[in-house]
Amino acid sequence: MGNRGMEDLIPLINKLQDAFSSIGQSCNLDLPQIAVVGGQSAGKSSVLENFVGRDFLPRGSGIVTRRPLILQLVNNKAEYAEFLHCKGRKFVDFEEVRMEIEAETDRLTGSNKGISPIPINLRVYSPNVLNLTLIDLPGMTKVAVGDQPPDIEHQIRDMLMKFITKESCLILAVTPANTDLANSDALKIAKEVDPQGLRTIGVITKLDLMDEGTDARDILENKLLPLRRGYIGVVNRSQKDIDGKKDIRAALAAERKFFLSHPAYRHIAERMGTPHLQKTLNQQLTNHIRDTLPGLRSKLQSQMLSLEKEVEEYKNFRPDDPTRKTKALLQMVQQFGVDFEKCIEGSGDQVDTSNLSGGAKINRIFHERFPFELVKMEFDEKELRKEISYAIKNIHGVRTGLFTPDLAFEAIVKKQIIKLKEPCLKCIDLVIQELINTVRQCTNKLDSYPRLREETERIVTTHIRERDSKTKDQVLLLIDIELSYINTNHEDFIGFANAQQRTAANATKKRVMPNQMVLWSVFRSSAEAGSPSTSAS
Repeated sequence: MGNRGMEDLIPLINKLQDAFSSIGQSCNLDLPQIAVVGGQSAGKSSVLENFVGRDFLPRGSGIVTRRPLILQLVNNKAEYAEFLHCKGRKFVDFEEVRMEIEAETDRLTGSNKGISPIPINLRVYSPNVLNLTLIDLPGMTKVAVGDQPPDIEHQIRDMLMKFITKESCLILAVTPANTDLANSDALKIAKEVDPQGLRTIGVITKLDLMDEGTDARDILENKLLPLRRGYIGVVNRSQKDIDGKKDIRAALAAERKFFLSHPAYRHIAERMGTPHLQKTLNQQLTNHIRDTLPGLRSKLQSQMLSLEKEVEEYKNFRPDDPTRKTKALLQMVQQFGVDFEKCIEGSGDQVDTSNLSGGAKINRIFHERFPFELVKMEFDEKELRKEISYAIKNIHGVRTGLFTPDLAFEAIVKKQIIKLKEPCLKCIDLVIQELINTVRQCTNKLDSYPRLREETERIVTTHIRERDSKTKDQVLLLIDIELSYINTNHEDFIGFANAQQRTAANATKKRVMPNQMVLWSVFRSSAEAGSPSTSAS
């Protein structure tokens, strides 16, 4: 390319990829890369082998690529390959490279055609390649074969999405020319994450296998389903050529001859073929790295400053320092308090969509369970009439009264108010139990410190139990206050006149009367039945 600094960009990213693969994490840095996607038998493996000029990828029916293969091509005078998991060993025989890929794949996925998202890092040094890094992903499939899990299609799709959804990833969408481009799996999934076609590079394979009289000229000229980075056509070796061990150099020469001699592609022959594709990808990846490098650098510097600050804190670190232990203890206890408050007050963080918990359950106890317990407090009207009659007669004694005594009304009403104690105390018990369940839920994060978790649960639960008795005392006191004085001037109080009117109205509407009105109507009718003035009239 002429610019040595630019040529060093791809090897630099390769070193970062190796470092991240070694530690098993990406440090939240999305490295610029090219991901190869396509359906099974689309020709992805043949394209990659043509780049290297060697047969080194596993072949066969069904899913052959079952783990992502990070293929790093490095221009070098000597030709050999290295695996990240086999440090220090150089593979000169590329047949051994193929066997090592198969063995390393089976080591994690087994031999049942399962897949794994953990990549294999392969670096190939050769004088025939340009500096280039590609990620070969499993081919998309529709049907599970053999011992494959039934959701293999979704597993592969999820794996592809993890790579191609990142804005730093270019997508090499490989599609065979002898299928309908509109139904291309590669272009379809690329369009989902890159609807404008800004990150997608189209590769059309098997141009030599198209039906006679048809061609892919409109596609290659970027007129049909256009992509900003365009399409490049290639001609791979046929299965017969592969079985016959046809030399890849001879295949590349035949590919060149095909484009120069075909009337539909002759005018664009210089922009077709594997060598042009490799050169284009080298330029595209280099430019892509250059464009994303400033953002990558600033993110890396930010993380380095954060790590340096953290390292500074550990310079004088002493594991037996009691102040550090106390600080860690306080932080965990404070976090428990924050989690408990969020559970009770509600929070948008990690919302549970399957079950009610914490404050939501307590809310339901107050607004659904407690009213339900009150509604269940039904009484026998016949028994109530008898009680009212006895109360009036007992208060009058040997005398016959002209009016209904207030004491009889108070005696009957107080007896009904006392019945509120049981549902109120039951409501308190339900709330207490839910608070204790919430405490246990919030102490799950302390599993690494079983003694701390046990003590935290004990202390908080004991405190809740103490408040339990005091809360019940307060509720009982409130009921006793209501019992001590019956305020008949209160706006919610239903007098005899109002009771009669409401009783008539409810009878007309055929509605069920509330307990308060039932009590009044029964009390009045019983009082009238026992009053001598009523019988005299």
